[in-house]
Amino acid sequence: MRRTARTPRTSRKKRSSLANRAIAASAALILGGGGLVAVNVYASAGEGPSGSPPTTRAQNTGRQMSTIDCPDAGNELREVPDQARGEVDRELAAMDTQITDAYREFADRKEQISQDPGLAENAVLGPLRSRRTASLDRIATAIGRVAERPAGIEGLAGCSLRADDSAAGNPGGENGSTGDGGNGGDGGSGDGGQDDGQGQDQGQNQGQGDRQGQGDDQGQSDNQGNGQDPGDGQDPGQGPGQAGNGPEPSDFVDIQSVQPNVQRPRQRRGASRGTFTTDCGRNENGKFNPDNVIVAPGVSNGAHHMHDYIGNQANDAFASDDDLASGATTCRNQGDRSTYYWPVLRLQNGQDEADVNADGGGRDQNVGQIQTPSQVTLKFVGSPVGRVTAMPRFLRIITGDAKAFTNGDANANASWSCTGFENRQLKDKYPICPEGSQVVRTFAFQNCWDGQNTDSANHRTHVAFAQPNGRCPNGFRAVPQLVQRIVYDVPPGPGFAVDSFPEQLHKPITDHGDFINVFDQRLMKKMVRCINDGRRCR
Repeated sequence: MRRTARTPRTSRKKRSSLANRAIAASAALILGGGGLVAVNVYASAGEGPSGSPPTTRAQNTGRQMSTIDCPDAGNELREVPDQARGEVDRELAAMDTQITDAYREFADRKEQISQDPGLAENAVLGPLRSRRTASLDRIATAIGRVAERPAGIEGLAGCSLRADDSAAGNPGGENGSTGDGGNGGDGGSGDGGQDDGQGQDQGQNQGQGDRQGQGDDQGQSDNQGNGQDPGDGQDPGQGPGQAGNGPEPSDFVDIQSVQPNVQRPRQRRGASRGTFTTDCGRNENGKFNPDNVIVAPGVSNGAHHMHDYIGNQANDAFASDDDLASGATTCRNQGDRSTYYWPVLRLQNGQDEADVNADGGGRDQNVGQIQTPSQVTLKFVGSPVGRVTAMPRFLRIITGDAKAFTNGDANANASWSCTGFENRQLKDKYPICPEGSQVVRTFAFQNCWDGQNTDSANHRTHVAFAQPNGRCPNGFRAVPQLVQRIVYDVPPGPGFAVDSFPEQLHKPITDHGDFINVFDQRLMKKMVRCINDGRRCR
């Protein structure tokens, strides 16, 4: 019998020998001149804010945070036969769990590792490599049963330690980096929730972010903020994160120090200028789970972090398309049973949340009070060069990259700002908002569809962002673009973070959003007509 969606904040049955332990530790390792010298951890998720710095044995002032860096096999597997998809997805989810378990090993052995850095390789990284090799072999075998066995997949098994300010680990510092990532972040300035016309501009920046220099702007905003230290007086290796694995003071910047960096796309003749807004609430009923039915269907705790859900209430790891089609919805218009979800934002104030001992919460180094947004705006906008066509039902779109800290920013699409300053967008920094201003997360989703598939092996290649000229790539067609704006009333300054995989250290660049289209045919047709006719509809 299929398992049904969980009630809010109800923890799942534990599946680990660590069931009675509240693990809120990080394998964020401190590297000094002599190599690996200590582990920055807090033993308990309920241990309170990081007012007391962790014990370290740094050998010089050049110490830097480090993390486990593993190749993302999911990104490499672009062609997976449908017959093998279920087994492959389960193995990819198992590989995420293997990394989480490796972090727990680091926490358990922190004292020995500080005395013997070689123990990290022998006791943690070596076994992790072996487990990954076995999973990759099972993936290759599953594919090989129905198609050609993928060659060279075993090369993705190795993991390493690296400093978090290395070129690969500081994506936002790579000004003008290429990739789909920054497009929605820059283009989705966040003004969309306040003004339909601005929302149109916001959604139609499309693929231009990093490609047309707005990635440079965001890198510039990062650099502008680097001169500021929001954590004055704090140990730079400590950071405000009570779990001991981030974020750090350097992950925050005063939004007022950032220069405006949002460019308005030019509307061309024939542009579809309308908008369609759907109201699905703010997750007032507190529906959370650490699943991801897109990336890890059928796997409990497949995300290793908690998601906020609005819209469809049947969404968990075990939800089928039929379950979603018949599920209840929080959307005011019952013709929209789509599911919209994103990592929760927590206030790291030393207060325990109900999931402090649960998977996705404290057991995965996500601690602190979950914040309910003060406002959520879901707006669909058109194309700057022509008409849009309907999305297929059950189209799945992931925007951003939950592993951008270790993967790099090719697929990153984080966009952070403050109300009143939304012409200034940050990609790899959290904003420090002035008194009276609220934190804003904005996502502009991919707006081109391949015309055939509702999903793809890596959950990305069936959709794309428009090219710099506003047109979709060859073989793709324009569909309504979801622009999602989430606002939080949190205290000014450092002290909040989004949930993340443990090895992603709660970095702001890992922010991401997920969407499954479950509009009924009638309402989708209305949306397309409104957008193509230049009207504003709800």
